[in-house]
Amino acid sequence: MAQQAYVTDTDNGDAEPEHPGSALRRLRGRTARLLTDVRTDRRFWRRGLVLAALALLLALVMVAHAHIPNSVGNLGSLTETFLPWLGIGIPVLLALGVLRRSASALVAVLVPLVVWLNVFGGLLTDKATTGGDLTLATHNVNADNPDPEGTARAVAAAGADVLALEELTASAVPVYERALASTYEYHAVQGTVGLWSKYPLSGVRSVDIKLGWIRAMRATVTTPTGPLAVYVAHLPSVRVKLEAGFTARQRDHSADALGEAIADERLPRTALLGDLNGTMNDRALNAVTSQLRSTQGAAGSGFGFSWPASFPMARIDQIMVKGVEPVSSWTLPETGSDHLPVAARVDLSTHS
Repeated sequence: MAQQAYVTDTDNGDAEPEHPGSALRRLRGRTARLLTDVRTDRRFWRRGLVLAALALLLALVMVAHAHIPNSVGNLGSLTETFLPWLGIGIPVLLALGVLRRSASALVAVLVPLVVWLNVFGGLLTDKATTGGDLTLATHNVNADNPDPEGTARAVAAAGADVLALEELTASAVPVYERALASTYEYHAVQGTVGLWSKYPLSGVRSVDIKLGWIRAMRATVTTPTGPLAVYVAHLPSVRVKLEAGFTARQRDHSADALGEAIADERLPRTALLGDLNGTMNDRALNAVTSQLRSTQGAAGSGFGFSWPASFPMARIDQIMVKGVEPVSSWTLPETGSDHLPVAARVDLSTHS
């Protein structure tokens, strides 16, 4: 006996088969009536005007974020730090528009959707390619890391040729040195930042980022394909305070100083590794980001968020390069730190 896929109840409670065609006709009929109502019933357009206005405001913020002033609590930088997350408002407004049965809201939601896809859609694709001749990695290991030895083993297992570590404490440095000695023949530490390398280091010096103590350094890595200038930096932290907003003045001044140091670099191939406490969208880092390419933006997949490790919401740990070609970029598994390590593969033989 053939199985009945569609069954309806008759007036007397008996069930009788319903043909697929009849269900399809009813759906077409309902859709046609809805479209007719949208065309003829002005209420469909009058409802949800507030939602429509919110959708257009959301699109405006994403388009004109650079014009949001920093004079009040660094609101512009705060918005730019979490700019991709504004996209969460799109499905929320869409759902509310459906509940309100508002044609105005549904049409307006298309505007921020198009804007978000235009700004961030390219990050959703996998831009990684094969090849490359050098792997770079960086990790803010956290001064309060309960397991520095385990963290060192974890990042060493990633296979980086050059590894930068930030937020090193005086007591933890010997632990990292011992744990990384078998993988990296060369290393140098300046203040709270360090560089470990499989290739010889020279020209090691601290970089003054106007803090009064050392949180940045520079070294030349002599790779098989020639020298590479490597900067390691840990810019000051930022805070969100109710009474002061997004406090980042010291971070911004340090970013300007770091940008000046990179601008004075004489080697044509340069890499910056570190925790910049800011994203590539943050205008306050323009002194740095205008000179270098983000490996994640050029050759990564997704946003590559690195902080906080328990629920990453922003990529503040950066690998940026000049004079070399990014091949791939990714985040590494969580360690004992509140940051995720990040890594990138680059091609030194190709000048970008």
